[in-house]
Amino acid sequence: MESFTPYSALIGGLLIGAAAALTLYSNGRIAGISGILSGILVPKSVDALWRIIFILGLLAGSLLAGLISADAVVVEIRTTPLLTILAGLLVGFGTRLGSGCTSGHGICGLARFSRRSFTATLLFMTTAIVTVYLTRHLLGVI
Repeated sequence: MESFTPYSALIGGLLIGAAAALTLYSNGRIAGISGILSGILVPKSVDALWRIIFILGLLAGSLLAGLISADAVVVEIRTTPLLTILAGLLVGFGTRLGSGCTSGHGICGLARFSRRSFTATLLFMTTAIVTVYLTRHLLGVI
């Protein structure tokens, strides 16, 4: 790790936990981003407003953090647009296959002691570890 910042990580974790708890207690919904976004794209009921506000809050928070932080993260995509789109589609497919995303399972599901979320998070993390090991150590991709 190049620059571990425990205080900002702690504050970020507390804010994520507070947002997840507020979403659960205010309207009985899980704060899984894939479920929230799919409810906007394929609305099943009249609850799209809170979903739109939630997603806009995520975007506004990122923008605000970038504006007030001197250490704003610069993202550099080093691949073709086609590969980026393919990767996004694969993530979307995996999210549907796993019945939720990492935020839904890893944050909200584990906090509710969900067996399905425990299994999904274990698989997410194992896959991530194996992928990093293969790409960095065996294939030499940095």
